[in-house]
Order: sequence, then structure tokens, then C-alpha cells
Amino acid sequence: SARRLFQSPRSATGADCPAGGSSVVSVKMGLSSAAEIDGAQLCIFDLRRGQQEGQELDKILFFHPADCPILLQLSVIGLCEGIITFTRIFSPEDDCEVIESDKHCHVFYQAEPDIWMVLVVQKIKDNESTLRFGALQGILKESHSLFAMFHGPIRTLLDRQPSAEFARGHLHTFVTDYLSDFSVGKKLQLPTYRDSLTERGTVQMLTVSREVALEVQSLTTVLGSCLRNVICQSIVLFEDLLVSTTLPLDDTLNLYTYAILRLTPSALSSNGNSWSYLRKGGYVNADTTLSSANGAAAAERYNSRSRDTSPGGQNQMHHNFRPLQREKLSKGKDGFVAADFATTEIRGAVPLNPILWFHQAEERMYLCVYQHKNLTILLVIPASSLINGEEGIAHVKRHLLENASQNIVTVEQKLSRGWGGENAYHVGGYRYILSDPNRKVSRASPPGKVITLSKDSLLALNRLRGEIDLEKSRAKRSDPTHDKDYEVCIRAKNNAWIIAKISRGKELYMAIEKGGETLLYASTAVEKFSNRYCEGAFSAD
Repeated sequence: SARRLFQSPRSATGADCPAGGSSVVSVKMGLSSAAEIDGAQLCIFDLRRGQQEGQELDKILFFHPADCPILLQLSVIGLCEGIITFTRIFSPEDDCEVIESDKHCHVFYQAEPDIWMVLVVQKIKDNESTLRFGALQGILKESHSLFAMFHGPIRTLLDRQPSAEFARGHLHTFVTDYLSDFSVGKKLQLPTYRDSLTERGTVQMLTVSREVALEVQSLTTVLGSCLRNVICQSIVLFEDLLVSTTLPLDDTLNLYTYAILRLTPSALSSNGNSWSYLRKGGYVNADTTLSSANGAAAAERYNSRSRDTSPGGQNQMHHNFRPLQREKLSKGKDGFVAADFATTEIRGAVPLNPILWFHQAEERMYLCVYQHKNLTILLVIPASSLINGEEGIAHVKRHLLENASQNIVTVEQKLSRGWGGENAYHVGGYRYILSDPNRKVSRASPPGKVITLSKDSLLALNRLRGEIDLEKSRAKRSDPTHDKDYEVCIRAKNNAWIIAKISRGKELYMAIEKGGETLLYASTAVEKFSNRYCEGAFSAD
């Protein structure tokens, strides 16, 4: 038996929940399939498919690990589908989020209507208290957002090809490449208590002076005019921090996330390849094919749609481009970052630049990446404005090199002179993370300082964040139009102060190991931090 946790406006007995939010309901049920799982598993399935007896396999779109026996895959997904159906009886408007059993944690995310992603994590006695479902669910959200940016919504792919071969092929290569960042041997190493001062799904911004801001504005103006009368959008990063963006919030977050994962100097530092599109011509060859045979076969059938710019067809011309395949991305001697692929048997040459689907901007864009020292520029060009595709991109690149080079050098020099290094946002005595979920931005203590915290401090902080995650979920379901304020101060086993404060939608979590023993000390420490670094956002009124 296991304890299943879900948010519901009424309890399983039909009794009203306490005022102020939904309750956590405990239900006893067997999880025999979960008991057979070793390590972590991630599955994506469509509830609209495989509804007839004997067609259950059709609902599976992705399963990791791929070598998991089919019967076990069906068992896991069948259990998840049953849980989803059961919880909708009590909470039809709210999604099931997490199930805790003695040995496993099931984290749910409905990525699109009736398309679910579920992460199953095996519990170990040493880390049972280190799993935070908010951090695990963030992995599911991030992977889906990135997939949709490159391939469009999963539902659109399924509607365009009902057999789902094409969707499965893309999901297999993309999600597998994404999970490679978490792979240790044959298992996944997912976020633990050591990641309690990080926040997935947010942008970290660089604070600049007025003088530098004017230089950046001048640069973005030049970048916007790279294509005659069509305005191009851009994102400028220094190191791993956002300097400026002309894109909407959600599109900025997705492209920033991709850049941090694969495109910034630190992300590319392990790659030694160097080449230039100016030397090799307007196209780059590709030597990799879809590892899924079904995906490759589907791509072959879809070649006739290579000019399709709809959400589901935009990557037909890039069916072999794997944007998260780290070893294939490199910076050329001309400063542009792209994929170093060779010829494929299916399509021949693959275009140099991927096409992205920006959901919030509702437009398809070519992505062009240029890098100068620690400055990374992501230039996005409306695909509808380029009649000749890659030939037009080559023109944009020449325009950038001819007209923006001096601006780029000036901005990079001024940012470098004012840069305080990796400890630029360190605050002595504090280990913290400050986030604004509404604006999707965050700032945190540098990793090199966070690792100095003791295990007891990190465990206590992670546990507190998990409790706050649940409280926020309850409050949101109770009244989604208003943010609820919280303030919690606790003493850890090692006498460190662990603090969480939410005020006006902004969140602050911190650990103070070397401090006084009174609650007044902790409250005063938060007040000082708020006044000096947060413009008083967490100060007492």
C-alpha cells in the first residue's frame, strides 16, 4: 500500500476541506507496478489514444529508459492513467501533481490537454527527505517547453500524422538528449537537497549601469535592422546572465534556457571543434540520423513538406537537427555557433540554422547565434521574411559582421570591466535565492558559496521549500487571483537559521549558519538583506 497525495477541494469522504485551500488526502492503494521500478523513469502518454482493448500500447509516446519491458511500461502508464481519472472525480478542474509511496515518488504534469508527462523516482532511505516535487516537476515543464519551441506542440504533430511515428521519433531524440544532462552511467541523477538554492524556469539577469545600458540599446537597434525593412528580435547574454531581450517573457525564458544549456561559452567549453560557414558554404552537412527507426521513416515520408512553416511541420527540413546534442554544437572561427553535421542518407544537407516556434509571439523564427568572448547574441529572424531560407540567413550574418561588430566589441569590453566575476552577487553571511515567479526572474548565491553550507542546512532548506510549494499550490487553487504572503523561520539541527519569506508575489529563501540564537536576529537579518538588495520588498510595513 502507499500514500497518495493530491490536491482536492473536497476530501475522499465528501467532507468539506478547511477554509483557505484544498486538503491533502491520504488514500491507500496498491502500487505493484511501481514496486518493480529500479531508478528513475520518465514517460509521456496521450489519454486520447489507445482506448480500445488491445491498443493500449498506442498511447505511449515516450518512455525512459527505452529498454524497459513493454509490459512494465504499460503497467506504469496504466496506473498513472487510473490515478488521473480517479482524482478528476474529486477535483475536475485541478491536475494531479504528486503521489508519494513508500518506495517511489510519482510527479505529474499535464503538458497539453490530455498529454501527460510523469516522472517516477525511486526513494532511497538516504534521500527520502531530499525529493522536492516542485523541482522535479520543473524538469518536465522545461523539457516540454523546449521541445515545443523546436518542434511545435505535441498535439499538432499527432494531428498531422495520426500514427504518431513522427511525434515519437522527435520525442525520443529530443527528450533523450535533454536527459543526458542528468545521466550518470545508466541512471538519472535528479535534483536533490543540494539544489535547494536554484530555481528552474527563471532567468538570471545582469545589472548594468546607465552608460552600459545605452550601449546595449544601441546594439539591439543595430541587430533589429539586420534584414532590410523587417525587424529582427534579439537576446543578449554576458556569461550566463541576461543583458537584454526584445522578445516576450515566455519566449525569452525558453530561448534563454536553451542558451544556458548549450550555447553560452561555458556550455561550449567542452567542445573542441572549430569550423566556419564562410569556409564551408551556406549549408552544413549532417552525419547523424534519428536513433528511432520510426522517426526516420516518418521523416522520409515528410520530405515533401520541407517548406511547411506550420507548428507541426516546421522541423521537417531539420528532421536530423538535434539541438540538444551537445557534441555537435561548436563556435566557428567567424564567431557563429551552429551544429556541425554531415550528410544524411535521408535528406542530404541539413540547413545551418534551426527554425523555432515562439508560442507567445505566435511566429516562426530562424535562430542565428553569434559569440564574442563572453558575449552571446541570439538573433531571431521571422521565417516568413526569408524567401531563400539559408541564403537569406547568410545575408543577415554578413550584415551583422559588417554593421554590428564595433557595437559588440564595445558592449563586451564595458561589461567585462564592470563584471565582478562568478561571486558578483554573493552577499557575505547569506546563502540565498531571490525569485519573482510572475516576471520569471531569479538571483542566487553563486554555486561555489552554496557548497559551503552543511548538509543539515541544505536538507532543512529543501524540506521547507517543499512545504512552501504545497502551501502555494493550495492557496492558488483556493484563490488564483491573489498571492498569499508567508514568513517562516526555523532552526536546523546545526542551529542554522532557515528562512522563507513570500511577499507581494516575490520569494526569498535563505540559510544563515553563523548568526545569533534569537528569532529577532533572523528577522533583522532578513530586514537588512531586503532593504539593501531587494528595494525593501521583504521589509516589514
